[in-house]
Amino acid sequence: MILGDTIAAVSTARGKGGVALLRVSGDRAVEICERVFLPRNRKPLSDCPARTALYGSILAPDATGVWSEIDDGIATLFRAPASFTGEDTVEIACHGGILLTETVLAALIAAGARAAEAGEFTRRAFLNGKMGLSAAEALGNLLEAQTAEQLTLAHAGTDGRIEARCREIYDSLCAVLAAVYAKIDYPDEDLADMSREEMEAALSECVLRVEALRATYRTGHAIAEGIPTVICGKPNVGKSSLYNRILGRDAAIVTDIKGTTRDVLCDTAALGRVTLRLYDTAGLHETSDVVEQIGIDRARDAMERAELILAVFDGASEPDAEDEALAQALQNSNATVVAVVNKSDLGTRSEDFCRAHFAHTVMLSAGSGEGMERLQALVEERFASGELDTKNDAILTNARQKGAAEACLEALRNALNALRMGLPIELCCNDCESAMQAIGELDGRAVSEDIVSQIFSHFCVGK
Repeated sequence: MILGDTIAAVSTARGKGGVALLRVSGDRAVEICERVFLPRNRKPLSDCPARTALYGSILAPDATGVWSEIDDGIATLFRAPASFTGEDTVEIACHGGILLTETVLAALIAAGARAAEAGEFTRRAFLNGKMGLSAAEALGNLLEAQTAEQLTLAHAGTDGRIEARCREIYDSLCAVLAAVYAKIDYPDEDLADMSREEMEAALSECVLRVEALRATYRTGHAIAEGIPTVICGKPNVGKSSLYNRILGRDAAIVTDIKGTTRDVLCDTAALGRVTLRLYDTAGLHETSDVVEQIGIDRARDAMERAELILAVFDGASEPDAEDEALAQALQNSNATVVAVVNKSDLGTRSEDFCRAHFAHTVMLSAGSGEGMERLQALVEERFASGELDTKNDAILTNARQKGAAEACLEALRNALNALRMGLPIELCCNDCESAMQAIGELDGRAVSEDIVSQIFSHFCVGK
């Protein structure tokens, strides 16, 4: 990737449509697009006003190199730095045919542009100071959103709320270090340095701010990334019915025949505010069927990786040895385990058994939907804070952000411990600098090139 190049890409999804959008960004964007787009007013594109939609002809070369009109469309010019990338940018809207858009892109490349790499437009926006790294990550989440709550959280994140919170903490630490270093560098001057007590108070306040920010990860992770959730139980207790009920559609086959589900089914669904990466698994029991046993083994593997397990029991039947074996197997699970007494409309014979073995038990009917609100409330209580406003609060959404917040906290606590032990005040400066480095990594001001590359590699090419 050469950031000095002028890049081009189709920014709309591949396929037939009414309109397709192509984006060109870089120092030569206007020059290149003047070869491809001719305004109907016959003025050069460079003489046209910025942020004005211009109607005109779209040109492309044929096999002999002769340029001619292939479509008509709209071009909009954005001058640096008032553009998404911070560079000169031209967006060309043409009709949305597959061959047509590829031909226009080929024309832009023939005119001197380079095909953009994945996420390169957003990466340039980040490098040119148009957005922070967490805002860029939120933009990626916006493009991948599958639930309404994900959409709300991602949109809020693009407004730079995390960057603003990190900036407050960063500036507070900067003020502490400035006061300490001023005293170290000019010991004979009457400078208004911080006392030990004032420094301790300032660092304690930073700890509280970072702790509050880190605490948002539980909710952010549950919404943005989703909770790996496994539905398990013996055959015919209603696992697939519960899977379909949560998804809101008939995704899994439901029959009275044992072993209907033989593999792990996976989908994403919203349960209230929480996003579930939901897995429906084969019934857990002893079997001589080789294929069914493979499905059971995969079910157990999924249970080991889960953060939430919905263990389903048949409310219409008395618990048996297979139910007892499942309950015992889940006693040491690292996941949050919820016992779901299904078919509650037909009976609650498993209720006492489940309450005796599990900390969380919910009665419901996957067939009718009765009791689903209780399951939703329990999952939200465990994974999403009701005190957070996804529209307005700064909320961490991924492990990178959480890790940076934890590194900052560790450094701040080390600095505070040094102060409280009575060590010379300047000895805590290294820890304060480490805390500044960590909070700078969180919002992207001091992040490594490898991390930046990894983040933007997940974006689509036109973004």
